[in-house]
Amino acid sequence: MATKNCSQNTEKLDRRETNCSVFLCHEKPDANQPVICNPDFFVERFRHEHPQIFADLVLSNITRLIDLPGDEFAQLTGESVPKVPTSTGFLRSFNFRKRKEKGLIFGAPLTEEGIAQICQLIEYLSKNLHVEGLFRVPGHSLRQAALREMLNNGTEIDLETGDFHPNDAATLLKVFLGELPEPLLMHRHYHAHLKIGELTCFDEKGNKTNVPDKARQIEAFQLLFMLLPPANRSLLKLLLDLLYHTARSQHMNKMSAINLATMFAPHIIWPKNVTASDLQGNIEKLNNGVAFLIRHSQKMFKAPVYIKEYARLFYTGSKTLQSNDDLNLSSGNKTGSIAAIATSSPSHSVRSIAGETSSTSDIKPSENQSYTESCLRELYKQVNSMPESAKKKKLIRRFEKQPDSNSSAETRTPFIKRHWRSRSAGGIVKRKASTEKESGTLQSLPPRS
Repeated sequence: MATKNCSQNTEKLDRRETNCSVFLCHEKPDANQPVICNPDFFVERFRHEHPQIFADLVLSNITRLIDLPGDEFAQLTGESVPKVPTSTGFLRSFNFRKRKEKGLIFGAPLTEEGIAQICQLIEYLSKNLHVEGLFRVPGHSLRQAALREMLNNGTEIDLETGDFHPNDAATLLKVFLGELPEPLLMHRHYHAHLKIGELTCFDEKGNKTNVPDKARQIEAFQLLFMLLPPANRSLLKLLLDLLYHTARSQHMNKMSAINLATMFAPHIIWPKNVTASDLQGNIEKLNNGVAFLIRHSQKMFKAPVYIKEYARLFYTGSKTLQSNDDLNLSSGNKTGSIAAIATSSPSHSVRSIAGETSSTSDIKPSENQSYTESCLRELYKQVNSMPESAKKKKLIRRFEKQPDSNSSAETRTPFIKRHWRSRSAGGIVKRKASTEKESGTLQSLPPRS
C-alpha cells in the first residue's frame, strides 16, 4: 500500500514538473527583471522599507479625495489625540472593570498570536454559512464560556466534533472584536470613514448629487486601509472576506450585507464606551459604510494603480519619479514612466530619497525649467478639475500668488472676483510689457507736447 501511494505521489510530482517546464518554455521573462507573482510585491516592500515615505504618499492621496480639516488630518496621522464621541463616566468605568479581566486573547491588544487563535472561529464559520440568523442569533452562554477559556489559553480546538454550535463561534467572534482596547478600524480613522461615506457623484454642471461615487469610495478605502497596522489589516481582511461570503449566502442564512453591518459596526468602528445616542445621527452612515466594505471587500485590499506604479518604478530603476494624477494613469502615458499623484503639501521625503533615486545634476537648467513648467501646468489643470471645495479655493489662491504661474487669466476659473486683481497677475503683465519693450515690439509713445 505504501509503495502504491509512493508511486502515485511520484507520478503527481512528475506532472507538476512537466507543467512547470511547459510554463517555462512558453514564458520568456526579461533576464534583467525579477519575476514577481504578487502584483503588490513592490508596494509591500516599499511599505516595509520606507514606512514614513509610504505613509506620506498615501496621506497625500487621501487628502485629494476627502477634505479633512487640520485637526482631523492631525488625528489621522497620529499627531494629535483622536476626538471621538464619548459616553458617561459610569459606562466608562464599567467597561474598564470588564477589561481588567482580560486574558491572552480577549481584551488584550491585537497580536498575530491572537489572530491565529481567532482564525479557528473564522475557518469554522466559513464552513457553516448556511445557518439561519448567523451572527444575529446568540449562542449558548455556557458553551461560549468554555470556548472562550480554551481560546484564551491558546488551545488548538477541533470545532468539527459537534461540541459547539456555529452561533457560539459567531457570538464569540463579535465579543472578541468588541473587547479590543481600540476598534479594529481605529479611533484615529473614525472621521475619515464618515467623510468617505459622503463622497457622491457630480452632475454635468459640477453640482453634487445624492448618488454615491463608488469608485472614489473604494479608492479612498484602499488608501485608508494601507495606513492600518499589519495586525489590524490582516484581521480586517479575514473578517470582511467571511462577511462577504456570508452575505452571498443570504438566501439560506437570511443575513444580507446591511444586516451584517448592523451586527458588526458597533464592534469594529464605533468608538469605545459609547451608546447609540452618543453618535448623534452617525449610526446610519457607519452602518452603510460597513455594508459597503462587505459588498466590495474583494477590492479593498488592492493597492491603487498609481501606488503600484510608483513602487514599481522606484525599485526597477526609473530615472525620475514623476508626479501625476491617477486619471492620467488610467488614460495611459506613452512614455510609460508614470508614478504617484502630486500632493497639495508634499513632504521632502516623498519628493527625493537620498541615495536611491537618480541624480538630477545631469539635467540642463533649460530642460529642468521646461519640465517644471509643464508639471505646474498639469497640476493647475488637475486642481481646476477638482470638485468645488474650500481646499480647491485655497489651492487656486496659492497658484495666483506665485509670480511665475503658468496659467493665463483666460484659463482660470476664479471663485471670487476680487482675486482677479492680484499682485501676481500685475507682475505678469509688467514682465510681459518689459519683454516686449526689449524685443522692439512695443510701440513707442508719442513725445509730450
